[in-house]
Amino acid sequence: MVRPSNGHKLHTVTHSYPMPSVIRLNRYVHAPYKGVTLTRQNVFKRDNQECQYCGTRRELTLDHVMPSSRGGAHAWNNLVTACKRCNAKKGDYTPEEAGMILKRKPFKPSYALFLRDVTGSNHNEWDEFLEMKSA
Repeated sequence: MVRPSNGHKLHTVTHSYPMPSVIRLNRYVHAPYKGVTLTRQNVFKRDNQECQYCGTRRELTLDHVMPSSRGGAHAWNNLVTACKRCNAKKGDYTPEEAGMILKRKPFKPSYALFLRDVTGSNHNEWDEFLEMKSA
């Protein structure tokens, strides 16, 4: 199945074809997939480049929700973007102990969601194929 893309065309010497925005495969050949790599920049992208405590976009760093000194893992579900001020205020406490509220619980992004959310491109015509609904 091919979904045309906004009237754009691909040309050969003798023919013209609609340029696809979506190509749905009838059969998929499995390729090994490791998911979205956990990096500092990818955590920032997931968190929309803003502190998950106060919302600022200045002087960002990473914060372990459960401090690593208390057994917190260096993992997607334990890392959030925080500004230096909030990170210092939270210190070696959990957000609850420090009286701070997370804007959003940390999570491991799926590859499809990660591509859609961080590339700056929102191709709504892909939603039915990615089994997502636009909000």
